[in-house]
Amino acid sequence: MYKIKNNGGKFFGPGKFYIHALSIMVPIMLQQLIQNMVSLVDNFMVSGLGDVCMSGVNVAGQILFIFMVYLNTICMAGGIFMTQYFGAKDSNGMGQAFRFKVFMGFAAFVPYYLVCRVFPRQILSLMLIGNSQADLILDQAVNYIGIAFFMGVPMTISMCIASSLRDMGRVKIPLVITVVATLTNTCLNWVLIYGHLGFAAYGVKGAAYATVIARTVELVAFIGVYIAVKPEFKVGFIELFRIDRKLFWTMAKKGALVLFCEMVWVLSETLTTAIYNGRGGADVVSGMSCSFAVGNLFFIAFGGIYSATGVIIGKTLGEGRLEEARIQKKWILSGAVVLGFIMMFVGFGTTMVVPVVFGRLSESAVHICRSMVILLSIFMPIWVLMNAQQAVARAGGDTAMGMYTDALLTITIMLPMLFIFAKYTTVGPVTMYLGVKLLDLVKVVIFFVWLRKERWLKNLTVCA
Repeated sequence: MYKIKNNGGKFFGPGKFYIHALSIMVPIMLQQLIQNMVSLVDNFMVSGLGDVCMSGVNVAGQILFIFMVYLNTICMAGGIFMTQYFGAKDSNGMGQAFRFKVFMGFAAFVPYYLVCRVFPRQILSLMLIGNSQADLILDQAVNYIGIAFFMGVPMTISMCIASSLRDMGRVKIPLVITVVATLTNTCLNWVLIYGHLGFAAYGVKGAAYATVIARTVELVAFIGVYIAVKPEFKVGFIELFRIDRKLFWTMAKKGALVLFCEMVWVLSETLTTAIYNGRGGADVVSGMSCSFAVGNLFFIAFGGIYSATGVIIGKTLGEGRLEEARIQKKWILSGAVVLGFIMMFVGFGTTMVVPVVFGRLSESAVHICRSMVILLSIFMPIWVLMNAQQAVARAGGDTAMGMYTDALLTITIMLPMLFIFAKYTTVGPVTMYLGVKLLDLVKVVIFFVWLRKERWLKNLTVCA
């Protein structure tokens, strides 16, 4: 671990500090890059089935995305305590944080089941109000989500174990397992979507089968690691139910604000997508969704900076070195701005893959995709900095910042703006996206002011 000496007044830290940060970031970013490259390959394979099939998979994917964000948020909330207890070398506290992730992760299964298996068409139809090809797209979406539902349990357990390992700075194991699972997914897509090696061509259903099998392989690998490595947070099956209720409630209160913030974000994104989808046919749905598949190639910076910040700041706070954490915060935020500009130019470079990967889609879909990728790239410096700011606040348990700034601004300003654009203008989806995302410039300034109050500068292992 890098120790701070006498240059804490500088905006940028020494090279050794950033090397330490990169040692955490790079494996996480590589893991996400591999996952997103495979997702891009998946999109490429499904795009060969046409705009309608592509749109169906992505509409279903938007609902599954909400579930994934929920799981990720629960893991982030538990991770606030996991990293600090790791810094304090408190294995019991780490075990309680792991229990919190598992139980809260499974708490979403009733609504998840209802959406995917009981009322899929009714729910998915809300994403296609006004779309000229809604019925055709829904047929494909329902086929996909009914099968993809079965990845829920494997994904929940895997994410709890993987995130806990990353909270401890052990980032290489999740990386290796991700490589195995994603390669499995890619190979099975090739086999099951189009029918190779003697298998039938299942089309959209084949893509869902491949995802479920890959998630199961991932689960088996993580359980094997959990048993063999015996990480500090490991608990037996019976011990899993021995919950410290007071600590669990403390985690739940902190986590509730994180969950509220993230759910407001994902629901606003879902609502935004639904409004976009009503501005045309399958070309709009597929073009917009493909742009985010490409954008995910440089969005890896978000998870990297967030995890590195959480591990570094959280561990320092857990060790009780508050002044050092204050200096690290300044160095991290400065580095985040630089990383954001680097990823902006990476984003511009990814526009070259659009006609190659999605050339079989309509010309209109390809044009929408390329335009959106350029726009997403321009916002990268702001978004990377925002992720680092959120990570600093949450590392010290200040989960209120996200709720009182990010979530409330989204509810009171962004969503009304979105409805105004939808009802009173005829602008296309790309222009509409630009209009509502300009609000992020305001958010980043508010975050900066909020962090200066230092509500995040706390050792939670003492306060909890």
